[in-house]
Amino acid sequence: MTEKLILQPDASHPITVEREGEHVVVSVDGRTVADTHAALTLREADYPPVRYIPLADVDSSLLEATDHSSYCPYKGDCSYYSLTVGDGELENVVWEYRDPYAPVSDIRGHVAFYPNRVQITSA
Repeated sequence: MTEKLILQPDASHPITVEREGEHVVVSVDGRTVADTHAALTLREADYPPVRYIPLADVDSSLLEATDHSSYCPYKGDCSYYSLTVGDGELENVVWEYRDPYAPVSDIRGHVAFYPNRVQITSA
């Protein structure tokens, strides 16, 4: 088995995780999937910021774990969920780092959504 490459954020690849403080709602076709005042924003290098929502603030009855996975050398192993809303299923639209590496450990217990597949609003 090949060992996974583990990298640390630095000046050439910065990563920050900050409490957002805004009211964030995630919805699909008008159905609320998540509603929180405790979102985190992860900023990584030149990538667009990603909002991470506490799993406790997500309607877990809509989530179904999938076999899909990925790996980030800065964050760790990533697991995915599909969302079932109404008559449709959005496959692998939600992801979670269940045991993230120390520099991003604040995202443990949080999930993120692909913003081009759900509606994310904040106030």
